[in-house]
Amino acid sequence: MEKLELNPTELINPLVQDLQESDTLAINELSKQLIAQGKKVYKFGLGQSPFPVPDNVVEALRLNAPQKDYLPVKGLPQLREVVADFYRRKNGIDVRPECILIGPGSKELVFLLQLVFEGEIIIVSPCWVSYIPQAKILGKKISIIHSSFENKWHLTPKLFKEFLKNRSPENISKPAFMILNYPGNPDGVSFKTEDLIEIAALAREHNVFILSDEIYGQLHHKGEHVSIGKFYPEGTVISSGLSKWCGAGGWRLGTFCFPKNLEWLADKIAVVASETYTSVSAPIQYAAIEAFKGGAQIEDYLSNVRKILSRLASDCVKILRQANVKVHDPVGGFYLFLDFSNFKQKLNANNITTSKEFCARLLEETGVAVLHGSSFSRAEDEFTARMAYVDFDGASALNAARMVTLNTPLDEGYSNANCPKVIEGVTKITEWLKNLK
Repeated sequence: MEKLELNPTELINPLVQDLQESDTLAINELSKQLIAQGKKVYKFGLGQSPFPVPDNVVEALRLNAPQKDYLPVKGLPQLREVVADFYRRKNGIDVRPECILIGPGSKELVFLLQLVFEGEIIIVSPCWVSYIPQAKILGKKISIIHSSFENKWHLTPKLFKEFLKNRSPENISKPAFMILNYPGNPDGVSFKTEDLIEIAALAREHNVFILSDEIYGQLHHKGEHVSIGKFYPEGTVISSGLSKWCGAGGWRLGTFCFPKNLEWLADKIAVVASETYTSVSAPIQYAAIEAFKGGAQIEDYLSNVRKILSRLASDCVKILRQANVKVHDPVGGFYLFLDFSNFKQKLNANNITTSKEFCARLLEETGVAVLHGSSFSRAEDEFTARMAYVDFDGASALNAARMVTLNTPLDEGYSNANCPKVIEGVTKITEWLKNLK
């Protein structure tokens, strides 16, 4: 029998043919490779919390390591109770445990929601790197609303009105899902309450459901995160998890909170989950109860984490602005979205014409790893980049912050003493820009 010659291109689903590894994971692997080669790298590419998982949560995992049974697809009932209470306490959302879904990271839950929902997906650019690739994998109808530096890289009521006014007739009569992420990845910026109220009213009027990705909500630097779910409870699905505010990215546990009238959507997502991942790791779910129920240890942890991120962000922004880099003051999370448009002429003179080329040269010549703006659905020739200011010892930084009186801001010397590599890396960026011919 003649051997069959295989053409891999013809055997791969066309929807994933051009798909590459997630840029955030790729920059992290590249950084590791360069470090292994002996090079000094400032790891500002991957958005991973530098802080340790709280001690009481780690202890809960240790105690529950023997838990080995398959758990219900929607999640451990005790955990769903605690998560529902979490949303009531933190977001002011009245939710029943039956409307909570536990998944292996919010990333997987976002994917499954897009898979199950039949309709248009609306994305606001700049956006987290995986929203659009996920939609493309599924062959979804994608609409992108482009924001700008002037509106702080976020959706405004005006932008939303313009988008709704210009929607194609075929989409107007059908429900859609719009994904909002705040405090934002890649920008660290959030919404004013009055804008959330107006956006909620527009969404309700135009049959647009909202997936509110609030994974960084508990890292609002002042602890003042407000959920759009308060103003559009019947049409908002809220996403959270352990990866960012609890420092447990590798634990892979995410949560979705559904309103009662969208419980049908949660049920169908659970059906798909039953045929794919079955359920989240049992020990992780039992340990997560300790995280979501809160208490003094968790609140102390969050208070100090917020103080550190706020201080460090402020110091980075100051250095960057002095060098004429355009950047907004972040209000949450651990990202800055940097706009280098003031250097466009010099960059072009150095044969740098895209944000990807910019980041490659910056890494090669300074060791600073940031992620190019085109990863976040910005134009290739727009000189933007995301910086995750996380390259520091989170445990040591936490210990130092705890030496400062509770509710007292950290002083100006804190970042240099406890996050020196971040300050050094930011300074490297500004020196490189200054030396451009």
